[in-house]
Parts: sequence; C-alpha cells; structure tokens
Amino acid sequence: MTARRTERLLNLVICLLSTRRFLTKEEIRRAVPGYGGAQDAFERAFERDKEELRELGIPLEIGGNDPLFDDEAGYRINRDAYALPPIELAADEMAVVGLAARFWQQASMADSSSRALLKIKAGGSADLGDELVGIEPRLVRDEPGFNVLWSCVSQRRSVEFDYRPRRGPLARRHLQPWGIVAWRGRWYVAGHDSDRDAARVFRLGRIDGDVSQVGPAEAFGVPPDIDLRAMVRRFVGDAPPVVARIRLRGGAGGGLRRQASGPPQPDPQHEGWSIVEVPFRDGYTLVEDVLAYGADAVLLEPPDARERVRAKLAAVAASAPVRG
Repeated sequence: MTARRTERLLNLVICLLSTRRFLTKEEIRRAVPGYGGAQDAFERAFERDKEELRELGIPLEIGGNDPLFDDEAGYRINRDAYALPPIELAADEMAVVGLAARFWQQASMADSSSRALLKIKAGGSADLGDELVGIEPRLVRDEPGFNVLWSCVSQRRSVEFDYRPRRGPLARRHLQPWGIVAWRGRWYVAGHDSDRDAARVFRLGRIDGDVSQVGPAEAFGVPPDIDLRAMVRRFVGDAPPVVARIRLRGGAGGGLRRQASGPPQPDPQHEGWSIVEVPFRDGYTLVEDVLAYGADAVLLEPPDARERVRAKLAAVAASAPVRG
C-alpha cells in the first residue's frame, strides 16, 4: 500500500469515527483529503477503501439518518465495536512489553516504543520491577540504512547500497526489499537481488554508507509463500563455526558467557579476569559483540578479528575530542 493511500484511509477512519450520524458519499468526498478528481475516480477509490477497511476488521456501518424516509445511504464506524477494551497486563506480560521497548530503542521506533510504554504504565499496569534484570537485547547501535530500508519495504521500492561481504571486496548491490528481520540480535534485509536474479539476505551492519531509493513505489511484489525468517536463518547459518578466545573482567560479559562452549577459566596472568571460548560464524558479529562490553572484554583470538577490534578502537580514539 502506498503512503498516499495509507494517509487517505487514516483520514477516512478519523472522519467516520468523528460522526454520530451516517455520512453520505458526497459528504465523505468533501471531508476526506485525497478524494479529489472526477466522480468516477472517487467512486472507484471509495469502493476499494471500503473493502480495505472491512479486511482490516474495522466495523463499517451502512444506514440512513431518518427512519421515516428512504434517504440516501450513509456510512459511519461503530465506536463501541471499534474501541479496544482496557489493557491490563500482569507483571510477566509487562516485562515482555518492556523488553520489546528496549529492543526498539536501538532502531527507528525508539520514540514510539517509549511513549507506548509510558502510556501502559500510566494506565495502572504492573511496573517492570526486577523482571528484566540480566536480560538485555543485543542491538547495541543504530543499523546503517534502517530507516530507508524500512520505508522502502512498506512502499515496495527498490534500493541500492555498497555492501561488504564476509569474504571479498566491497560491492554495489541492487535489491527489491521484501522485509527486515531481526535474527540473533542483528538486523537483516531479505529480498530479490537484481544483479544475481535470485533471493538474497544482507546484514544491515555490513552496509557501507547510505542506502539509496531507486525507482517508483509499488515496483515489485513479494512472493506470497515466502518465509523471511527461514530465509535469513538459511543464509546466516551457512558458515562453519570458529572458536574465539575472549578475556572477560570479573562477572562482566554476560552475553558472551552465555554463548561460551564451556565454563570460564581463570586467567593466570590477569587477576580477576577469566577466559571463555565462544563459537561464532561471523567475524563482524564477533567484533561488535566484544566491543559492546568496552574495557571489560578483550578479544585474544582469532588474530584477524583481534586486529579489527584494534582498528575500531583506534578509530574511536582518533575521533574523540581533545580536552585541554
């Protein structure tokens, strides 16, 4: 659905919710932005919009305002049938909502998720308390191009971007994005790769630079039987696992400890530190996981991933302002 039609449907819903009486077609045409143009064009658009509202489960009523006369049929939305019942969440349910809100704090819906959580708390639902202690989503930074990709998925608009694969040089990619999926703490966009004429998955964290929109909206369709999560799982899980050795301070690095293949071993050369062995399939993911714990985690092996950690830390240090 295009953004223009979505806006028109929203205006139509607001209009039909704001009235107690039935509105005729002509009244709706005058009141709802987006219904300009010829009469036949309005009739076609209004018929499509009515069907869309019914498919969305919105209770659209048809009737007349005067029972004594056979006047023109009008339309309205039954407020009682449309309104949601009061939302009452138990402590464990509120904890799940809070975890979801934390998850979206790292993406483009941070403001919306914070407002929703605040409204639920204001309505008297249980507070989070200690239910989320030790639980933290691993989306630790904004992913490149998330906003543009999210918009293009909804608009069915093609995109292009520079991408750095696990192996090989930086390359330009052209994609018809079908959807965005969160998998194992990372964002992926799945779609049709126009260069290869095949379905492909790209991790947002490997996009280099900006994502550009290409061509008009509604330029392609999404296969009706596609399972995006299965598609991402298949593409992400094709690399053989490698074991990394990581030094952790005290009880820090809970996420890395949970991924470890065995219990942590004391580091004989550094008091208060321990060493864990973590299997991984993606060196870029490993580097970001280690960097997320700052000075509490040191990547020892493999050497190539260790050098990437050094390079990223050096870049951060170089960009930090000098205080005199």
